[in-house]
Amino acid sequence: MTEAAQLTYLPDRASWFLWPAARASTLRSPAGSAATMRLAVPENGQVVASDLPGLELGLHEGWEWLARRDAVPSDSDSLRAWTQHAAGPDVEPSLPVAAHCAITGDGRHVYSAAATTSRVRSALALAERLTAARLASTLRGYQLAGVHWLAQRDGAVLADDMGLGKTLQAIALMLLRPEAAHLVVCPTSLSANWEREIVRHAPELRSLGHRDEPGPGTVTITTYARLRRDPEQFSRRSWGIAAFDEAQQIKNPRTLAYRAAAAIPAERKLAITGTPVENDLGDLWALGDLAMPGFLGTRRRFRDRYIVPIQRRGSTTAAARLADRTRDLVLRRTKSEVAPELPARQIIDVPCPVTAEQRRLYEAALAEAFGTGLGSGPRRRTAVLALLTRLKQICNHPAQALRQNGPLPERSGKFDRLADMLDEIIAADTGCLVFTQYTVLGHLVTEHLAERNGLAVPFLHGGLRPDARDRIVQGFQDGSGPGVLVLSLRAAGYGLNLTRATTVIHYDRWWNPAVEEQASDRAHRIGQDRPVSIYTLRAAGTVEDHIAAMQTRKRGLAEAAFTGSDADLLELGDDELYEVLRLSPEAIG
Repeated sequence: MTEAAQLTYLPDRASWFLWPAARASTLRSPAGSAATMRLAVPENGQVVASDLPGLELGLHEGWEWLARRDAVPSDSDSLRAWTQHAAGPDVEPSLPVAAHCAITGDGRHVYSAAATTSRVRSALALAERLTAARLASTLRGYQLAGVHWLAQRDGAVLADDMGLGKTLQAIALMLLRPEAAHLVVCPTSLSANWEREIVRHAPELRSLGHRDEPGPGTVTITTYARLRRDPEQFSRRSWGIAAFDEAQQIKNPRTLAYRAAAAIPAERKLAITGTPVENDLGDLWALGDLAMPGFLGTRRRFRDRYIVPIQRRGSTTAAARLADRTRDLVLRRTKSEVAPELPARQIIDVPCPVTAEQRRLYEAALAEAFGTGLGSGPRRRTAVLALLTRLKQICNHPAQALRQNGPLPERSGKFDRLADMLDEIIAADTGCLVFTQYTVLGHLVTEHLAERNGLAVPFLHGGLRPDARDRIVQGFQDGSGPGVLVLSLRAAGYGLNLTRATTVIHYDRWWNPAVEEQASDRAHRIGQDRPVSIYTLRAAGTVEDHIAAMQTRKRGLAEAAFTGSDADLLELGDDELYEVLRLSPEAIG
């Protein structure tokens, strides 16, 4: 089969694949991207899934090339069949297996010849519709496939990796319904971004504020805060598409925001999130029930059928059953799957020594907490959380724990390591993001940089007005501002494009790995053309060792079955908890 170059259509990417790589290079094909695809090919008399290197071509580029060329005797059967189909697409071609051997999302099947040719025609027709609707941007193949998938459903969870263009896909979906009024609900910090993206990608759509009257071809942009304050404003009329961006913010069905979102009448609801499971699998049920009520059954049944067996017993059977069930509800593509051109990212753990002052404060905090007893019930939970917060602040810097303004050098091994790293980064004039979960620590870092390096480094946090946030982001991204930006982990962990940065530093650790990954993806996203280094600072021998170990364990449970919180610590008895939190021999100055 591999004596000549084969041509396969990839329905889930709306693109073409010429393979093997050595043979593909002999054809006068359009410029494409080197890629490796998993295809079902014959091997020793059996059809097996194999990773094959080749050349990926865009939908239109490949189709136009096929339509222009003439079949030649040296063509493989697959290339000849697609060439003939492009010359007369109304005639159903006879496709050999090599022409449609892309593996489906479940990893167990291939599309039939008829289904593959149908997908080619529908993808081309969809692209023409979007061009006619004046979509001002060219969709990548996987984005076009995503819009096609979304357009066939009454509701969905769009959960592509951060940075793969979820906003653009949602806007393209709205363009397909020019006769309807659409709604976007998002965090306050993202409302201006939605306005900019609509102007940029879809000039035929008109963005409105909550005071404007919706009409055909409009997109009303509002916030979760306003949805909570005035839910009837949005529930008293019907919408075409109601999109809920960063939908994990309303993942709790008991909250007013979730109930208000669920009450909004819409022909199609779209929950947009890069983290469909932020804390546990119950998040997935909530977002799925918002987009497609009843699709995942009742909350109790979902818990019994999936949450308990997966999260408590690690059942791979239940995980596979859940993946099958959500395949028609959740669209999730990772960067490694659909954006192989993205440069690599490297994650580097940086253990930092603990100073003598930190050790004294840490041991004193433990002695005080366990000396008086942590109590039981709700009182114990409050006491344990307060202790964990205190220990994490000591790990950051004694000045934070003691509520001091300084002095800052030589009191925290982690802070001194950050200062040294930033000296090198500033000297190299490369972009850097520093994430912290504490506002106090963010201000300490920026004040230190002003004194040590003479840099007025901004701090992007939740207390800023949207226009101030926009100025900071624009100044960093266009190079008019400093090359270092300090950010609040929760307030700046989503919705921002900060590809100027090639270095990301997580100063303090969060319980949930998905939150840190989402923040890192402000730099490692579409538009980044340089490798990204992600450093996680850790006060060695402290509670931060436990957080790091827990993150590794949570990531390993099928990428979805993690609790992502400090709940397991709350369940420990005093003796077990003390053993986890006490300083280990690695905590040396």
